[in-house]
Amino acid sequence: MRNATAPMDFADMEPDDVASRIAGATHTGTAIRATPYRWPDPRSLPTRQWLLGHWLLRGEVTAIIAPGGTGKSTIGTALALSLASGQPLLGKPLPRGPQSAWIYNLEDSQDELDRQVSAACLFHGIVPDDCRNRLCVDSGLVQPLCTATEDRDGFAIAEGVFAQVAATVRDRAISVVIVDPFVSSHTVRESSNEAIDAIAKRWKRLAQETGCAVVLVHHTKKLGGREVTAEDGRGAVALRDAARVVLPLNAMSQAEAEELGITDPALRRSLVRVDTGKANRAPPDAATWIKLESQCLDNGDGSEPADYVGVACLWEKPDVFHGLSTWHLYQVQLRVAAGQWRDSAQAKDWVGHAVAQVAGLSVDKDKARIKAILKTWKRNGALKVENLPDKNGDERPFVVVGDPVDPSQVSYPHSEKCGAESAESAAGDPC
Repeated sequence: MRNATAPMDFADMEPDDVASRIAGATHTGTAIRATPYRWPDPRSLPTRQWLLGHWLLRGEVTAIIAPGGTGKSTIGTALALSLASGQPLLGKPLPRGPQSAWIYNLEDSQDELDRQVSAACLFHGIVPDDCRNRLCVDSGLVQPLCTATEDRDGFAIAEGVFAQVAATVRDRAISVVIVDPFVSSHTVRESSNEAIDAIAKRWKRLAQETGCAVVLVHHTKKLGGREVTAEDGRGAVALRDAARVVLPLNAMSQAEAEELGITDPALRRSLVRVDTGKANRAPPDAATWIKLESQCLDNGDGSEPADYVGVACLWEKPDVFHGLSTWHLYQVQLRVAAGQWRDSAQAKDWVGHAVAQVAGLSVDKDKARIKAILKTWKRNGALKVENLPDKNGDERPFVVVGDPVDPSQVSYPHSEKCGAESAESAAGDPC
């Protein structure tokens, strides 16, 4: 950073000389002093000011990290509308009610931002009265934002710009500032840890001084097809380190889709998982699934069609055990105990066939789901794997009953209709 004081070199100095050198370099009135701990009553300490789930916290920076095409800006719009309207559009609670939010998009025009916000409002049924004056939206193409610059002499933080941002945050009582994307808010090298660290910490200082939460939307580095983690932000790692919450976004993988029985490629591509990749101020939340829908603006006329714009909404991930009960496990255990079932999914006598018979599933179409069901039953001890001789005398991994289900604890699905006896033989139709 420009005009930085050169570090002292103590390598060849005696301890007394080091102490004297440090004392001589300390300016009057600016000496660093240790502060005795005041031992407050824990019950008197203020609670952390979470604004939206455990994603946004007053006085802290949240980083959203994702590759292109995963709906970063669309999700950012939904976050802002959720805050401004006080509605949990993405399933995250708002413990302090509606909050003012400022979308500062540095890539899209104001017209495009209007389309994005309007589409989200139409989709979620939000009207101006729901948000009152709590939503601010600006385009960096109209009102540029540059918080730091770099030249041959080094980099410099634009303190005047941060002062203006802080002033409008205070003036509008803004609780959340969303900067999208972070890379367009400065002109320093993304690979410079020193510069990115200074910028990220300056945003954190702004957050603490104004009491807002800052969201910095960031691109990923090249991933080679693997999923995004908190460590995968493009360039310097300093942004990740300065942020207290990091939210990686990942499109649903083919393996996840198969496990859930999703066969439509378009549906799979529209589903995005939001993980808590870093959570320094609260336990990590479970993953949140977002569905990217398309909303018509009805702005066309006879000469040109209406615009369709992407919007984000909460998507409830189906449970692989949906529709299954202890009765189904009991029936699988009966079949396992009565025969020899292999653990390998490639074997003709794979135990997955027994699960499919009981649950009314297809071994071909639902193989990933069946594997997930078996994995859970093995993990909780209901089934286990043992090496046993096959019909040729060769040892193979077979699935056997682990902790048996107590028949007296089984609710027979058909008992009211046709009695427990027929329930035991009703493999794929438990009602």
